[in-house]
Amino acid sequence: MNQRIETIKTRLHDALHPVHLEIIDDSHAHAGHAGAIQSGGGHFTAIIVAEAFQGKTLVQRHQLVYKALGDLMRTDIHALVIKASAPSEAS
Repeated sequence: MNQRIETIKTRLHDALHPVHLEIIDDSHAHAGHAGAIQSGGGHFTAIIVAEAFQGKTLVQRHQLVYKALGDLMRTDIHALVIKASAPSEAS
Protein backbone atom coordinates (compact mmCIF):
# COMPACT_ATOMS: atom_id res chain seq x y z
CA MET A 1 0.00 0.00 0.00
CA ASN A 2 1.34 3.42 -0.84
CA GLN A 3 2.28 6.07 1.72
CA ARG A 4 -0.48 8.48 0.67
CA ILE A 5 -3.17 5.90 1.38
CA GLU A 6 -1.59 5.04 4.73
CA THR A 7 -1.49 8.72 5.71
CA ILE A 8 -5.11 9.26 4.65
CA LYS A 9 -6.22 6.17 6.58
CA THR A 10 -4.34 7.24 9.69
CA ARG A 11 -5.85 10.73 9.69
CA LEU A 12 -9.39 9.46 9.15
CA HIS A 13 -9.01 6.67 11.69
CA ASP A 14 -7.63 9.00 14.37
CA ALA A 15 -10.36 11.61 13.84
CA LEU A 16 -13.45 9.50 13.14
CA HIS A 17 -12.77 6.05 14.69
CA PRO A 18 -14.57 4.28 11.83
CA VAL A 19 -15.93 0.76 12.06
CA HIS A 20 -15.14 0.45 8.35
CA LEU A 21 -12.64 2.44 6.31
CA GLU A 22 -11.61 1.82 2.74
CA ILE A 23 -9.46 4.09 0.60
CA ILE A 24 -9.30 3.40 -3.12
CA ASP A 25 -6.65 5.03 -5.29
CA ASP A 26 -8.39 6.10 -8.50
CA SER A 27 -5.39 8.06 -9.81
CA HIS A 28 -4.71 5.60 -12.64
CA ALA A 29 -8.02 6.60 -14.23
CA HIS A 30 -6.90 10.23 -14.35
CA ALA A 31 -3.36 9.90 -15.65
CA GLY A 32 -2.17 13.14 -17.21
CA HIS A 33 -5.01 15.19 -15.69
CA ALA A 34 -3.63 18.75 -15.62
CA GLY A 35 -5.00 19.66 -12.19
CA ALA A 36 -3.57 16.56 -10.59
CA ILE A 37 -0.17 17.18 -12.13
CA GLN A 38 -0.12 20.80 -10.89
CA SER A 39 -1.19 19.94 -7.34
CA GLY A 40 0.84 16.75 -7.15
CA GLY A 41 -2.17 15.02 -5.64
CA GLY A 42 -4.02 11.89 -6.49
CA HIS A 43 -7.63 10.88 -6.96
CA PHE A 44 -9.17 8.79 -4.19
CA THR A 45 -12.46 7.31 -3.02
CA ALA A 46 -13.06 7.08 0.73
CA ILE A 47 -15.71 4.69 2.04
CA ILE A 48 -16.22 5.45 5.72
CA VAL A 49 -18.68 4.02 8.22
CA ALA A 50 -18.46 5.82 11.55
CA GLU A 51 -20.67 6.63 14.50
CA ALA A 52 -19.42 10.22 14.15
CA PHE A 53 -21.74 10.58 11.12
CA GLN A 54 -24.90 9.65 13.02
CA GLY A 55 -27.45 12.46 12.77
CA LYS A 56 -25.21 14.54 10.48
CA THR A 57 -26.17 15.90 7.07
CA LEU A 58 -24.15 15.00 4.00
CA VAL A 59 -22.42 18.38 4.11
CA GLN A 60 -21.55 17.98 7.80
CA ARG A 61 -20.13 14.52 7.12
CA HIS A 62 -17.94 15.84 4.32
CA GLN A 63 -16.79 18.70 6.55
CA LEU A 64 -15.67 16.18 9.18
CA VAL A 65 -13.69 14.27 6.57
CA TYR A 66 -12.08 17.44 5.16
CA LYS A 67 -11.19 18.61 8.67
CA ALA A 68 -9.57 15.25 9.44
CA LEU A 69 -7.53 15.35 6.24
CA GLY A 70 -6.49 18.99 6.69
CA ASP A 71 -3.47 19.96 4.60
CA LEU A 72 -3.58 16.71 2.62
CA MET A 73 -6.43 18.25 0.63
CA ARG A 74 -3.94 20.83 -0.68
CA THR A 75 -0.92 18.59 -1.11
CA ASP A 76 -1.61 14.87 -1.53
CA ILE A 77 -5.25 14.77 -2.61
CA HIS A 78 -6.46 16.39 -5.81
CA ALA A 79 -9.91 14.79 -5.88
CA LEU A 80 -11.84 12.83 -3.26
CA VAL A 81 -15.10 10.92 -3.56
CA ILE A 82 -16.60 10.54 -0.08
CA LYS A 83 -19.08 7.81 0.79
CA ALA A 84 -19.83 8.47 4.46
CA SER A 85 -22.45 6.66 6.51
CA ALA A 86 -23.31 5.83 10.09
CA PRO A 87 -23.25 2.15 11.14
CA SER A 88 -27.06 2.06 11.26
CA GLU A 89 -27.15 3.11 7.57
CA ALA A 90 -24.49 0.75 6.24
CA SER A 91 -25.60 -2.19 4.18
